[in-house]
Amino acid sequence: MSNEILDFTESNQSLSKAQSKEFFRSVYSYMVLALVLSGAISYWMAASGNVFEWFLNQETGAISTFFYIVVFAPVGLALLVQMAYNRLSMPVLLVSFIAYAVLIGMSLSTIFLLYSIGQIASTFFISAGAFAAMAVLGYTTKTDLTKMGSLLYMAFIGIFIASIVNFWMGSETMDWIISIVGVFVFTGLTAYYMQNFKAIAEDTSIGAVDKRKLALIGGLQLYILFINLFMSLLRILNRD
Repeated sequence: MSNEILDFTESNQSLSKAQSKEFFRSVYSYMVLALVLSGAISYWMAASGNVFEWFLNQETGAISTFFYIVVFAPVGLALLVQMAYNRLSMPVLLVSFIAYAVLIGMSLSTIFLLYSIGQIASTFFISAGAFAAMAVLGYTTKTDLTKMGSLLYMAFIGIFIASIVNFWMGSETMDWIISIVGVFVFTGLTAYYMQNFKAIAEDTSIGAVDKRKLALIGGLQLYILFINLFMSLLRILNRD
């Protein structure tokens, strides 16, 4: 009897490990997919030489309606995916996820007008290193990051609001402060989310369909954090 219990326990542990690996494989796959899509779209738009035609009204020189759609529509998509995932099908979530990555790619096309390829590439690798380090820390730490995560999430919302305000103010000092604070917030949230993902991955009570949806949301969250970390470091490291 004891041997049967031991075998059952070992079988459950093996299943849990396999499910955990599959979950994280899916999370990272979605994140990489989004990064590739955004990178390809942003480079294509910049290479076409028509960025200003996309984002500016050619008659008045004012910011176009399309620009506002590209900048603010992703906010709605991100909220939709994360808050209504249990009511949406996987195909709808995936389409929303891809649309989000494409829109972010469009908005990122402007960085090629402001920074050199070398600056963008070096900042990308620095961001990847910092991101990976915090992801490993979040996965391996035994410390409960829940309280820290709650505070950082509130700070994230504050950064978002401050960024919108500064979009109209155009303050370089405010932009500098937001970027510096952002580095700490985005790296800290990376560790926090990784700890959450670990708990989700090891939870055998979550159904297969929900696990797939949560993996997509996890990929979206990590993608958002990485992009924001990258943009913050790009502004800090290449400030004139």
